[in-house]
Order: sequence, then structure tokens, then C-alpha cells
Amino acid sequence: MIRHIVLFTWTEEATDEQKARVVTELGKLPGQIPQLRSYTAGADVGVNQGTWDFAVVADFDNVDDYLVYRDDPGHQAVIAEHIKPIVAGRAAVQMSV
Repeated sequence: MIRHIVLFTWTEEATDEQKARVVTELGKLPGQIPQLRSYTAGADVGVNQGTWDFAVVADFDNVDDYLVYRDDPGHQAVIAEHIKPIVAGRAAVQMSV
């Protein structure tokens, strides 16, 4: 199994509405991309200082399924239209679990 983890920080100018829209749009992807086995996305709950603002954790059966997700036009549209306009920083890893 492949686990894809992405962390984001948002720009100072990012509005609550824009952040909520990211959650809404990412939440549509499991219904559009059958290769997703598990998908969680959400904002940091603010327990600790120095954390990222938002995380996505997605599980796939194999690398090929991850690549389908990565390159999916709907996924790419969410990135271009809703994430890139408000992202200040991004970190990602794909690992075997």
C-alpha cells in the first residue's frame, strides 16, 4: 500500500471561505477517483505551535493507483483553482505502509 501525505501552510491573505472551499473540493475526489482506498483532509486543530495549517492523507493499493490520482484532471483542477491561489508552503511524501 502507498500512503501519500501532503502538508500545506496558507498565505496570510487566505480567507476562511477559501480554506473551506479546499475542504469541500478535496472531499469530492473519493467519489471521482476509485483508486483512492482511504482519504482524509483537514485543518490543523491548533494543539501545538509550529505546525502546518492543513493535511491530506491518501492511501492507494500501489504506485500506479497513486499516479492515477496525482494526474487526475479533477484533482489537478482542485490544485490549480483552490489550493495554489492560497498556498504559502507545501511538503509531501509518498511512503510504503
